Amino acid sequence: MRVGVIDCGTNSIRLLIADIRDGKFYEVEREMKIVRLGQGVDETGEFHPDAIDRTLAAVEIYVKELLARGVERIRFCATSATRDATNRDLFLQGVHDRLGIYPEVISGEEEAALSFQGATKGLTGVEGPYLVVDIGGGSTEFVLGSREVAAAKSVNIGCVRMSERHFRSDPPSPDEIAAATLDINAAISEAAKHVAITSAKTLIAVAGTATTVAAAALNLQEYDRDAIHLSRVAAAKVHEISKMFLSMNRHQRASLGYMHPGRVDVITAGSLVLSQIMKATGAAEFIASESDILDGMAWDLASR
Repeated sequence: MRVGVIDCGTNSIRLLIADIRDGKFYEVEREMKIVRLGQGVDETGEFHPDAIDRTLAAVEIYVKELLARGVERIRFCATSATRDATNRDLFLQGVHDRLGIYPEVISGEEEAALSFQGATKGLTGVEGPYLVVDIGGGSTEFVLGSREVAAAKSVNIGCVRMSERHFRSDPPSPDEIAAATLDINAAISEAAKHVAITSAKTLIAVAGTATTVAAAALNLQEYDRDAIHLSRVAAAKVHEISKMFLSMNRHQRASLGYMHPGRVDVITAGSLVLSQIMKATGAAEFIASESDILDGMAWDLASR
């Protein structure tokens, strides 16, 4: 079966087309566009018209890809920013007008479960239980389990949200970093009330913040998905890279060969979130996974 899934978060909108047959996964196409749908949502509670326009323009491109590839089933999930925006119906209707289906505005817990499925299905040689951490633009999901999800919690400490809420200087000032750190740690403590974040044997981190930190740890000259996938990054290295990003200005971050242009403004906050998670969990390292919520959505859609 050929499935097409779209994940629309706070920072990016991503497309995956895959063939899933006899329990095997064959990737056909994977794309990402940084649209910053969540621009200003943390402050205003609403989508900015420009953000909706950018995102719907990307949807139009993805619709053409889905039609050209002969996709049999389609699923569109919207996450943190859409959960928060009071004018979300403008966006949902815009997607429907172009794609023919309404996006599913999924809960943080369902988002966590899909990320867990994507990150762990087919994973071999890695000891469970796993703590899968998905640092997105608006929220971060913590999900614990072995074969199935045992506990999950979503908290609002995504890289876009933390950047917009705390960082005004470039690079951010010590006071701004301190305020962001307090905010992040409070949210991690809240997550820890629901998920035993120190009990996992393996910490797996998915999404752009984690994979960009892994690219930095590997000292890549350009972003290399294959090199990053399942690479291991020591906690001390995470702290070192976070400090490096926090000390750089925008131009310096943009000059890094592995840095996606859409992450230049938010990797400072994202890396700080990951660094604080490493401290809170006590994990010695994390495994970077390029398989995430998109893969989980594809598996889930094919099983229906």
